[in-house]
Formats: sequence, C-alpha cells, structure tokens
Amino acid sequence: MLRRITALSFALIVLAGCGNETFGQTPGSRGGDSDGATAVAATKADAEGAFATLTELREAWKGHDCAKVTSLTTWAEGALAGHACEAAKDGGTGLDLGEYGDVEYLLPGAGAGDDEGGAWFVALAHDPDPTFFVFVQAEGRWRLGAGPIPVLHKTPKFDVDSKSADENPEIAVQARLVPTRYVAFLTDPAGVSGVKFPSGDRMRDLLPELLQAPAKVRPDRLSVDVQLEGQAYALVLADGGALVFHALRVVYAQRPGSGRSSLAHPRYGDADVRAYTGKRDPAAITGTELVMLATEVSKDNEMTTVAMRRSLADITPDATAE
Repeated sequence: MLRRITALSFALIVLAGCGNETFGQTPGSRGGDSDGATAVAATKADAEGAFATLTELREAWKGHDCAKVTSLTTWAEGALAGHACEAAKDGGTGLDLGEYGDVEYLLPGAGAGDDEGGAWFVALAHDPDPTFFVFVQAEGRWRLGAGPIPVLHKTPKFDVDSKSADENPEIAVQARLVPTRYVAFLTDPAGVSGVKFPSGDRMRDLLPELLQAPAKVRPDRLSVDVQLEGQAYALVLADGGALVFHALRVVYAQRPGSGRSSLAHPRYGDADVRAYTGKRDPAAITGTELVMLATEVSKDNEMTTVAMRRSLADITPDATAE
C-alpha cells in the first residue's frame, strides 16, 4: 500500500513558512558543509573549475573508483555514491554521467549558503540538451550536489542577477514549501492536502505509478514511502517566481505474500538485486530510489516540475517498512 502523509509531514508544511530560518534549513539536511566557515559565493572561475571536475567524476564512475566518487559529491549525489558505486562493480546500475557543454552559470550572491554554511551555484548545460547541475561547497571544495537533472520541457527565464530566493522574503516562503508539498502530493492519493500540478506534469504520472506498484508484484506485499532527501536550493526567476532544486527518497519495501517464503515478482532485476545485496534470491528486499527535481513555483504559488532524474540508490535484503 502507499503510505499516507504523516502528521510530521503536515507539520513540516505548516512550520516551513514560519520563523526566521533561511530557505536551506530543511530537517535532515544532507547538503554541503564548510566546517562552520562562512559561505563564500562562487565566482565564474570557481564555477568553471567545479564544472570541469565532472570529467574526473565521469571517469571515476566508469572505473568504479568509489572513494573518488565520494570525494567529488555531496547531498543527493553523495547519497548515491556509496552503495550504487560499489554495486556497479558487481554489475549493478551505475551512473553514466555523459558529456555536456555550452554551459550557463547561475551564481547566487554571498548570502546564498545552506544551513551549515556551504555556498552553492547552478550550472545549466545546453548541449546536448538542457540539463541542470547543482554544486555545493562542502569540506573546503566544490562538489556535485545534484545532476545531471534533464529539463523535461521548457527552461524558465532566470533573473539577470541570479539571486537566491533567500533574498526575496515573499517568494522564499513559497519556495521553502515546495519539497514538503511534493511529499504531500505523492503520499496523499485522496487529495486531502490540496496540492495540485498542471496537466501533463510529471508528478501526475508518478503518483499513479506509486499507487499501482503494489498490484504489479502480487502476491508479494509492497509498501511505498516518500521522504525528503536533504535540503533544497532556489533561484529567483525573471517573472518573480523561483526555481527550486530538491530531492526525494522513495522507499519500496517488498516481502512475500501470506504462505510464501520467497518473492514471486521482485521489483528489481536479478542483476541489480545480486549486485546490491550479494544474494541471488533474498527473502525480502527494500529498494531506495532518489528523485532529483527542479520545480518552478510562481508568484501565485503554482508548481510545475521543470526537470527530473530518478536513480536507484540502494537495495537491501530485508523489508523495513510495513
């Protein structure tokens, strides 16, 4: 069954618009940190240098150099670096980073730091297709936080000064709510939360997929949970709205149906199950997928999914959710 949104999640939606916290202060943050140092805004030279490390990261993924992958990533990509890279050595799904060019750098000011002090910026590669990358300052260096995140339809127009949403209190409140509104939508099939997406939005496809997932593995039993993954980052758009970069963790817990000792229809392929769990036929599995997103939120507080990427992060030989 699909888990409904918890009281804690609803509380997050309410509390996210209150108080004096900065946009980046999301519970359970896994963003960058700078050991307490003051965030220093990225210059164009910094951004170009950071983007150039994608070549090194691409080669590290190809060569299964997991220590290197870990050292070059943080936030959502850092969550993938561990188990996904190790599993790739044994035939699991890894990351083919690809090559990108014609890059536009969106550099928010010095005030754009996360809740632990790390600055950040966004790179928008136009070649071969529009794709976002979010870089975060962590442990004294620029690391890839999220990306590539392919644009689904049309790229929005950015404010000429690439300002952080933190600098606009009105839009900052709306931007801060975006991640928890996604959780509300994806865990509330009855629509009690009132969160909506326009026709054709990718989230309107993802919700039915999550709802239908248990039926596809019967007689196995499957539960689905959607959680926030770290914090979020937002840039002001030319029309006064914001583009919010955030991530979700989707957890699938699958166990045998009544009277069975093994799974009838494992959600994941044999190669991935063996690579991640080390077992050919585990009695139960928990799969974790990361969904990286760029969401446009308008001045009227309407959300549109602009870019999205979904990646397998882990499979464990158990079922931790009911």
